[in-house]
Amino acid sequence: MTVCLRAAKALAASLNNTKFLKVHFLFPFSPSSLRYCTRGNSCPSEFELVTLIYETIDHNPRAFTTSCWLSNKFQHVVRDPNLFLRILNLIGRKPRIAFRFFRWVESQPRFKRSEFAFCKILEILVENNMMHSAYFVMERVVSLNLRGILDAMLDGYVSPAASIKLLDLLLWIYTKKSMLEQSLSTFDKMLLNGFYPDVKNWNRILRILRDIGLVNKAREVYKRMNEIGIKPTIVTYNTLLDSFCKEGEVQQALYLLFEMQKRGCVPNDITYNVLVNGFSKKGELDEANRLIGEMQRSGLKVSAYTYNPLIYGYCVKGKLVQALVLEEEMISRGASPTVSTYNTFLYGLCKWEKMTDARKRFSDMLSKNLAPDIISYNTLIYGYCRLGNLDEAFVLFDDLSCQNLVPNVITYNTLICGLCRLGDFLMALQLKDDMVNRSILPDIFTYTILVNGSCNMGSLALAKEFFDEMLDVGLKPDQFAYTTRAVAELKLVGSSTDFKLKEEMLAKGFTPDYITYNVFIDALCKLGKFGEAFSFLQKMVVDGFTPDHVTYTSFIHAYLKNGCLREARSIFDEMLRRGLSPSVVTYTVLIHGHAVKGRIEFAFSYFAEMLEKSVQPNVITYNALINGLCKVKSIAPAYKILSKMEEKGISPNKYSYTLLINENCNMGNWPEALGLYKEMLDRGIQPDYVTHSALMKLLDKDHKIHAIQCLENLVQFCEGTVKAKD
Repeated sequence: MTVCLRAAKALAASLNNTKFLKVHFLFPFSPSSLRYCTRGNSCPSEFELVTLIYETIDHNPRAFTTSCWLSNKFQHVVRDPNLFLRILNLIGRKPRIAFRFFRWVESQPRFKRSEFAFCKILEILVENNMMHSAYFVMERVVSLNLRGILDAMLDGYVSPAASIKLLDLLLWIYTKKSMLEQSLSTFDKMLLNGFYPDVKNWNRILRILRDIGLVNKAREVYKRMNEIGIKPTIVTYNTLLDSFCKEGEVQQALYLLFEMQKRGCVPNDITYNVLVNGFSKKGELDEANRLIGEMQRSGLKVSAYTYNPLIYGYCVKGKLVQALVLEEEMISRGASPTVSTYNTFLYGLCKWEKMTDARKRFSDMLSKNLAPDIISYNTLIYGYCRLGNLDEAFVLFDDLSCQNLVPNVITYNTLICGLCRLGDFLMALQLKDDMVNRSILPDIFTYTILVNGSCNMGSLALAKEFFDEMLDVGLKPDQFAYTTRAVAELKLVGSSTDFKLKEEMLAKGFTPDYITYNVFIDALCKLGKFGEAFSFLQKMVVDGFTPDHVTYTSFIHAYLKNGCLREARSIFDEMLRRGLSPSVVTYTVLIHGHAVKGRIEFAFSYFAEMLEKSVQPNVITYNALINGLCKVKSIAPAYKILSKMEEKGISPNKYSYTLLINENCNMGNWPEALGLYKEMLDRGIQPDYVTHSALMKLLDKDHKIHAIQCLENLVQFCEGTVKAKD
């Protein structure tokens, strides 16, 4: 087999081209690559092929425009990567024709792709400033997973000027497609080889690192930017600020704010919104408020996005009055509440069991032509489920279809959880079947709720069945799911000696953490198995975990519940000796434990201590004191505690009123109890079965009938008053 003379000359000519030499040797020269240039099958030279390409386009302007356009004259080029590369090199002077021809050849079924052909056409396009076309080709490279093109560009197979543009383009596409591994690898290789991305790509890398929580890596990238001399932009700073805030490093975020201002970069509204969000989530509401003030003084426009996180922060802490004041401030400054704003208030009101106010908010939302979304409904359903009012929760559930809203897995999980808490397990199972029939697949939380519900019913077999079903449908239980199942076994079997917590968790890829140990210790303490609880405490220490205030509070609570006040005090003293700070929960269980035993002086001693240590009491703390005072017939001091609570901005709840109603009824002071009942209704606090039982317990049959009529009239009067106000 002899090589066609003209082809041999063309090959020799191309080998003399030093620019192409490096690429050429990557395709081994072999007889198979020249099988189309035999005596029986004459092969045109590269120059003849180039001429043929130009003539074909002149005669047929649609030539090479689609993959369906066919011609046997160019099959040599399609099948021979070396020849195709040389042709691209020759027609590169006419970049639009080169791009057109490349796309046609690349679309042919027998084309042998190589990174170097793509490198060549990309170089041609970039050198002729055809960046849109270059983007198209580079996207094709990424879709074909031609990873070798990165090394080809780094090794000099395209000109240096084109290389940096192409590397930036490749990095941009990787980041745009959220291809994490490829983005970071390309970025690192570029820096290693002295190719520095433009500032937009630095910002994109910072964004990726932020999204995956690699804040330390983001710090390194920012440091390298400064070392190289890349000037950060406002996007750089905002992305890095967001990284710090997402990780709770709000002080670091403030330092960066000062730095950007010092370097002449003026913060914008996004800067402040990020910081307000970060400080609000961290619970540092005063600092978030200060930042909003600074934002306004800078002449920047505030919006609902500015205020919503801070409003949420106040709602979570039960500071609903402050949240309302903040909303008024927001409106006065021209920022209209959004659906998200209303949802935030709904959550705060539902969390603190103010369902009447929550429904008024919901109605107000409708009157403002803001359409409630599935989050709005889920939040209200959650509120009613917390109160055990499943009837109202299901009314809202049924209303979803009328509003063209589709329930999601959160909707069902909330209702199933509410049903399990009330012991209506059969209805919970029916609801699970209903969600499956609607093609809403149960998730890990669904099954964990059912495992816990089975445990509460006393059925370990059913708990295991749901756990196994979770595995069968392909869900991977999380640490909480495993812990829930393990605690179910612990409670129902009644012993943990044979239960290998550590081995079980490790076998499934989970290492027991603080939550795992604390949950188990709490469960054992509640079962009165203090010996086994202390054994778990020792395991916890051996595994490198230092017991925290939650651990000690579990022991204190259990001892107090069992009437062991001295042992509880001993654990509390040990907690203090270890330098741990008691939480509001710790002090509340101590106050409650002593108050119910009539040890009021000790209860108030702990109350004074928590105030001295700046641990703010909550409504449960105050209720514990009211309960203790009522038990020792000290009703007047109980009312003083109620007033003091309100002075601190903490609203009484149904338990506060029920305790006072109960004691007034015990004293035979039914008119006062009725007045408290009316006050409850006026404030939108829903009485429950316990409240009504307290009102009726000392009345005979005739008086009960009269009392019920009186209460019904009172409820109707209060409802009428509310409607009149609306």
